[in-house]
Amino acid sequence: MECVFGLVGNGFAILAADTSAVHSILVHKSNEDKIMVLDSHKLVAASGEPGDRVQFTEYIQKNVALYQFRNGIPLTTAAAANFTRGELATALRKNPYSVNILLAGHDKETGPSLYFIDYIATLHKVDKGAFGYGSYFAFSIMDRHYHSSMSLEEAIDLVDKCIMEIRSRLVVAPPNFVIKIVDKDGAREYAWRKSVEDVPVASA
Repeated sequence: MECVFGLVGNGFAILAADTSAVHSILVHKSNEDKIMVLDSHKLVAASGEPGDRVQFTEYIQKNVALYQFRNGIPLTTAAAANFTRGELATALRKNPYSVNILLAGHDKETGPSLYFIDYIATLHKVDKGAFGYGSYFAFSIMDRHYHSSMSLEEAIDLVDKCIMEIRSRLVVAPPNFVIKIVDKDGAREYAWRKSVEDVPVASA
């Protein structure tokens, strides 16, 4: 029941993801951050099998950092998206990853961008995207209210509309979401939307 979605606004890109770690009928935790900071101006939100999701996103993060270390310049968002797509395509013929990715970034020359990469290595540059069961509701809300010149306040309001729709419509809806943005000032966490808190277990 994972939900990952994002959009591009006027000078920024925003990603949101549920924070539930679930296996079968069990919820293991409700504060799992599924949006990784790839570098100073890139974010990657992933959904899929937990092991694949963590391993693949960390692999991409380290290789992007290695490229910058070796060459002295960072990858552009488009280059990072194409590298990610290439690694998924290579793995597809060997040991495929069950991972769907939204990659958002901001470049000085081209501004903000968002890339949709699914588990069979399909790559598209999009204005808005979503994965998971929540995508049925997120896409309908974004189709109705999204426009390319959205301000940050309008985009956050739209993200909150999507979260509320997912919570009210999805039969097993994730309670908590994390929101991150990337713009000319860099990639950073914006807010959490929580309806459930993890309660620490007292030691015996």
